[in-house]
Amino acid sequence: MNRNKVLRFVLYDVIRSRSVIAYTFFLFLITFAMFYVSHDQSKVVISLFNIILLVVPLVNIVLGAIHYYNSDKFIQVLLTQPVKRSTIFWGEYLGFSISLSLSFLAGTLLPAIFYGLSMQYLYLMLIGVALTFIFEAIALYIAVSNADKARGLWKAILIWFYFSVVYDGLVMLVLFLFSDYPLQKTLLFLTVLNPIDISRTALLIKMDISALLGATGAVYQMVFGSTAGSVLAFGLLLCWIAAPLLRAHHIFRRKDF
Repeated sequence: MNRNKVLRFVLYDVIRSRSVIAYTFFLFLITFAMFYVSHDQSKVVISLFNIILLVVPLVNIVLGAIHYYNSDKFIQVLLTQPVKRSTIFWGEYLGFSISLSLSFLAGTLLPAIFYGLSMQYLYLMLIGVALTFIFEAIALYIAVSNADKARGLWKAILIWFYFSVVYDGLVMLVLFLFSDYPLQKTLLFLTVLNPIDISRTALLIKMDISALLGATGAVYQMVFGSTAGSVLAFGLLLCWIAAPLLRAHHIFRRKDF
């Protein structure tokens, strides 16, 4: 069995699950409702983006971890066959990530087609897909690192909570405690440490509303405002995919099943 066969099996298994179908339907309803209420696509992008930043990471990190734990027996069967561990690993990761990306695109692109697609909206779709691959990589790393399912799921939720909620609170605390000091470069560095923050900053810069980023908006505009800046932003997101994924791959190849 080669990687493509494993990928197709995982892709088919995930895409027809009730959780993924519910995820697609939820995104479709939310997106359609926003376009129905407001025909201003810029407002729709901002409103939808705030939901995506919470929902996409949560769904992917939780469902990704659950899928891996539930696939434990399937993986053990594959390991008894002449199949490389790397083939199983990449088939699992790509199969799940691609299926959730297709689910995300189906839920958010189909309603938008009726109202017209802007470059800002397509940029939002790219960010959503990038977050899908990032948090699936993190989920896979958590799952292969923790044999206990309950502990792994708790860690997945805590990591999502940290990136989505706690991190912003810590940044605000830094701003409050060191408000008398120039923090523009420090905050730029802190942004790199959170894939959700990178995504938020890149989109706001792309929509030319960097003023919403406060006093550091000029610095963000200078770094991410150009075409090279957009490439840099997605390069950072690729690093957030690669780091946990390569670590997970290292553990998976040496794990005792």
